[in-house]
Amino acid sequence: MAVTIEELYRNYGILADAKPEDLGQHKYAYQVILDGVKGGPKEKRLAAQFIPKFFSSFPELADAAINAQLDLCEDEDVSIRRQAIKELPRFAAGENIVRVADILTQLLQTDDSAEFSQVNTALVSIFKMDAKATLRGLFSQILQGEDIVRERAIKFLSIKLKTLPEDTMTKEVEDYVFTETKKVLEDVTGEEFVLLMRILMALKGLQTVNGRQQLVELVVEQAFLEQALNPADPDTVDRLLQCTRQALPLFSKNVHSSRFVTYFCDHVLPNLSTLTSPVAELDIQQEVLKLLAEMSPFCGDMEKVEANLLMLFEKLLEFMPLPPEAEGENGENTMSEEPKLQFSYVECLLFSFHQLGKKLPDFLIDKINAERLKDFKIRLQYFARGLQVYIRQLRVALQGKTGDALKTDENKIKVVALKITNNINVLIKDLFHNPPSYKSTVTLSWRPVQKAEAVALKRPSGEEMGTGSTMKKLLSPPLPRRNARQIYNPPSGKYSAAIGNFTNGEGVAFWGTPMITDV
Repeated sequence: MAVTIEELYRNYGILADAKPEDLGQHKYAYQVILDGVKGGPKEKRLAAQFIPKFFSSFPELADAAINAQLDLCEDEDVSIRRQAIKELPRFAAGENIVRVADILTQLLQTDDSAEFSQVNTALVSIFKMDAKATLRGLFSQILQGEDIVRERAIKFLSIKLKTLPEDTMTKEVEDYVFTETKKVLEDVTGEEFVLLMRILMALKGLQTVNGRQQLVELVVEQAFLEQALNPADPDTVDRLLQCTRQALPLFSKNVHSSRFVTYFCDHVLPNLSTLTSPVAELDIQQEVLKLLAEMSPFCGDMEKVEANLLMLFEKLLEFMPLPPEAEGENGENTMSEEPKLQFSYVECLLFSFHQLGKKLPDFLIDKINAERLKDFKIRLQYFARGLQVYIRQLRVALQGKTGDALKTDENKIKVVALKITNNINVLIKDLFHNPPSYKSTVTLSWRPVQKAEAVALKRPSGEEMGTGSTMKKLLSPPLPRRNARQIYNPPSGKYSAAIGNFTNGEGVAFWGTPMITDV
């Protein structure tokens, strides 16, 4: 016969009126309350509140009480489940904390948003009672539980751990998180890897140089840098990109990126054109080159600096074309199609070359033969001359525009294009010094700028326009006559003239403004 509401209240009264030291004598009354989980909805709601209230007074019925509450946590009635979950932390005492944490972790699989929030709140509350025991329950499910439970437990830790107070996240607790996370990292998906690294990066004990170095070592293990890259396998490529992205914020002047940069030069750049992207819309070549550029300032000492520079040099030659032939042997116009100037790629490669060049400043003089160096300078010169024209175009197009006018999609593209071309311009100037210089500093075009840039709004200086400078002597041709053949047209390809021609407001049409599709 099922327990009634009246019986539940009567037995609750017996226990509530008993002296604390006499509660153990009323085992039968507590058993009636446990039996309430077999009743109807009202009886179950009362049982969900009464069971935890007297739980600690009946240790011999602890298992039965926890199991009864767990039954309520799995009830079909969501209001009963929420009530039972809300009371679960009251069972978390001593050895029971691990079990309660394990139960709550399993309950993260619920699809009811209010119930899910209740589970999160309950887990955070027992964290403050005993963080390490709570983590034992969580990691037990992460390592052995169902996929949905594992996924949500990892997300819970990635969000909640960093919000816990210092007196909860002690060194002992952080060490435990680090140890258990390393176990999980032995077999993870890409998304799990990102979340687990987020967990580790938030640990205060790993904010030191030594701590960041440990994290880099973990990423190196995940990246399989000791293995050759299979460019045709999108999962392999994606794994490398994911690992590199996680390692990037860890690099500094004391935590070096040398192994990643060398791996990119040895295995990625030679296969750049054959890399298979895991994401259809991702420009995999640009993504790789951007990652390499961001890592290059933190190389430290490198055993293979010359080999790495040579690979970057070879790759630069691919993306910095020679000038097209203008005339044939008989003087007829045989000018071939204008080469595609892929500015985003060149910015990344030049920046990486410039950074590594600081470690071997005589590379272009001592390691490259005279014929190849001459060829390289011709390419630089051709690229820079087209660059100067493009920079002038962009400045004119952006001149006088402020505020909302600069926020249109078209002008945002032009502002980024101006950053890219200015960066390339600065780096090429350095390489045209004799001997080549590696002293200039630029901020990569996609990186945030510390101070608001007004470069697009101000009148360009003589140096920026190439007048009165060494670059003018080296790169700028005499101004052509009105009817003279123009060699340098606007860049095409990646920077295709998708916007079409535009005017300066006075009816004067300029060339088609390049649309940057890879920034």
